[in-house]
Order: sequence, then C-alpha cells, then structure tokens
Amino acid sequence: RALSPRPAVAVRCQERQLAVTVRRDLFGTGRPVRAAELSLGTASCPPLSPNPAQAFVTFVAALHECGSTLQVTPDSLIYRTTLFYKPTPSGNPLIVRATPAEVLIECHYPRKSNVSSGAVHPTWAPFHSTVAAQERLRFSLRLMDDDWSRERLSNGFQLGDSLHFQADVTSEGHVPLRLFVDQCVATATPDRSSSPRYAFIDLGGCLVDGRAEDTGSAFVSPRPRPESLRFLVDAFKFAGDAGNLLYVSCHLRVSPAAQAPNPWNKACSFSKASGLWAPLEGTAAICSCCDTGSCPSP
Repeated sequence: RALSPRPAVAVRCQERQLAVTVRRDLFGTGRPVRAAELSLGTASCPPLSPNPAQAFVTFVAALHECGSTLQVTPDSLIYRTTLFYKPTPSGNPLIVRATPAEVLIECHYPRKSNVSSGAVHPTWAPFHSTVAAQERLRFSLRLMDDDWSRERLSNGFQLGDSLHFQADVTSEGHVPLRLFVDQCVATATPDRSSSPRYAFIDLGGCLVDGRAEDTGSAFVSPRPRPESLRFLVDAFKFAGDAGNLLYVSCHLRVSPAAQAPNPWNKACSFSKASGLWAPLEGTAAICSCCDTGSCPSP
C-alpha cells in the first residue's frame, strides 16, 4: 500500500541520527494522544519538548541511542528501534479506552557508498496500514475436544475432568505475531471482579493453578503455531457454592513473533517433578518471577 501524503508516523534516516514525527491523531479517530504516552526505544526516550498547539510530536536520537540495535549485513548497516504508545489509564480503573501499540522502525545504510550523498529511506511498513491491521485482530478463546481437533460442543464437566482451552488470534496482513495469555479469572457471575474470584493464570503468563496439589494444569508444548496457545486446567468449583456454573474471562495479548519471550511475554507452567517453573519458550529465567510474585507488567 502506498504511503499517504501525511502518514501517522514519518521517519527520516540521517547520517548520524534519525528523526521520527508522530501525528497526535495517531489512529485517525479524532482523539489525539498525549506526548507523554509516546516513547522511543527500549530506553523510553521522550520526545522533544512538545508544543500543544502542534499536530505532531517529534523524536530526534542518535542512531545508537535509546536502546536501538545494529545489524551488519554484507551490504548494509541496519539500525532498529521501536516507537511505543502506552496510554495512561482512564478515570475509571475498570475500563480502558485505548490499547498500547508498537511501531517497528528500521534505517538501512549501504556499506559500499557514501551515506551523505543521497537520501536513505526507512524500510518499514507504513503505519496507517499497521493501524488498519491492528483493528482487524480477532482474538478467540475456545473449549476444545480432548484431541484438540474441534471445539467442544458441551460446556459441562465433572470434577476430575481436564478442560482443554485454546486461544487464537487472526489478522489480515499484520506482521507475524505470538499470542500470550496474561491472566484467566474464574467467577461465579459474569462480573470478573465479583467474589469468589480465582485467577488460575496470573502474573503475566504464570499458570499458577499448576502449583496446586493433584493438578496437571499446564501450557501445552509445542504450540500449533505462534499465534495459537493451548493449556489444560483441571476442573474445579468454588467451595461452599451451591451453583454449578463458572464464568471464565482471560486477557490475551500479542507481541511480534520475532521478539524473543521475556518476563513480559511468557507462558510458564509449574513442573512438580522438578519443583521449578518451565517456560513454553525461552529460558527458565523468564519464569523466575512466578515464584516471587513480582513479575513486571506488560
């Protein structure tokens, strides 16, 4: 898709630095984002002092600053960084009106020519097409048959049964994604904040129900594909509750498939054999916070 005359994000790759210009109406909804909600790179570099009257926010950073990474190929030097949009919470803590977004930015510099002799353009997907794709992300959470071949027709279980959950995300034209389940909560009513309330996945991807005695709750390895995640949970009910109905709500999230799993993006199961947490992908270190309860927020 061709770049629009006024893209939501514009990048200039210069000889020693890059300049990123972000339109305040980032998503084209008429609701401007705050400059404080935007940052550049893993070092969270802030923008230049913004003028509230201007329709754009500008970042200027040296190529090696703000946590950027460098890849050297036979023909190019490739500097990579990310523009982050992290909306501040709304006045009501129970609802959100915006979701975080990330824009991957690359600047390619030829190794066999004079960089300053001509303009070098960033090779990244136009942001307006990324936003359009983001709006088409479709998340699903289904109960599956025991062999995972199809969605389960009945939602009735006996204690001692195992619930087979499958979470998926589909998109049109988006960069490859990896799906994670940050939290799953069971309640006796449709209100996920009601009591009694049991979080069997918590702390940004720790399947804490697996630590209970006589349970086999765990994430299923390997994934069928990066944008799909399966997990098993042993059936349960609330003590002293005469009802036989549970409501389950989960928070699903994606990250770029090329990004390695980390303490923010993880799927961790507890191994009773070793007494340790084990990640579905990545190193065991990313699950260490499941024991301490101090996992960082995504």
